[in-house]
Amino acid sequence: MIYIGCHLSVTNGYEAMGRTMVSFGGNTFAWFTRNPRGGKAKDIDNADVQKLQQILAEKNFGKLVAHASYTMNLCSAKPETRANALDMLKQDLQRMEMVPNQLYNFHPGSHTGQGVEIGIKQIADGLNASLWPDMHTTVLLETMAGKGSEVGKTFEELREIIDRTTLNDKLGVCLDTCHIWDGGYDIVNDLDGVLTNFDKIIGLDRLKAIHFNDSKNECGAAKDRHEKLGQGFIGMEAMKRIALHPALQNLPFILETPNDDEGYMEEIKLVNSWM
Repeated sequence: MIYIGCHLSVTNGYEAMGRTMVSFGGNTFAWFTRNPRGGKAKDIDNADVQKLQQILAEKNFGKLVAHASYTMNLCSAKPETRANALDMLKQDLQRMEMVPNQLYNFHPGSHTGQGVEIGIKQIADGLNASLWPDMHTTVLLETMAGKGSEVGKTFEELREIIDRTTLNDKLGVCLDTCHIWDGGYDIVNDLDGVLTNFDKIIGLDRLKAIHFNDSKNECGAAKDRHEKLGQGFIGMEAMKRIALHPALQNLPFILETPNDDEGYMEEIKLVNSWM
């Protein structure tokens, strides 16, 4: 089986997110650690988190996937942007200790003209300055579509970030189906080949979460435009094959499709019907 859910708002707290996902029929969810476009993080109430933990245990939830702000760019050409990103990363990881043993996902960043190699070094430098040996969170590098100067379009780029990070036992990967499709990995006609390649370069043991999205674009478009399940170029048959693939079982699958709450409930119901 897989665990299925979507992004939820943290506005009403952690217990509320858990209860909402139970009402949606899911058993995992994602949330932004702060406003997706930046800003101050919401204070965490430990009692509220404990109530969420009870829900997770009672309802047999899978791992949860916190998501960093989109503005967090560890490899910007602007030193002040890098410094702000490092501050956000350090704060977020400290706060994640209040919701222990979960996953923290971030977009590796955009090198903004510096070149991929410099970008990779700066991302690894940021991780080296932020991770510590006894932390309880696994940090996920997200696969990217290759739009603009994004770092992380290829499995090799992610592998290099991992190799340059000292405490890389704290690192994993979140595979976004829309992103890798838009990045040129043909998960429609050669899913096994893509996963074999991932295993060879990164290792399937590092694959910790899936962002489960169809795409508005053809393979290799490098545009990053998500679509509802079955309504894009990946298509329903391929989405189902991905969800049922033996190598991907027991992972949290997070929907990031262009939906409202009702749409997410329908997609969660659909994916559960495949299990």
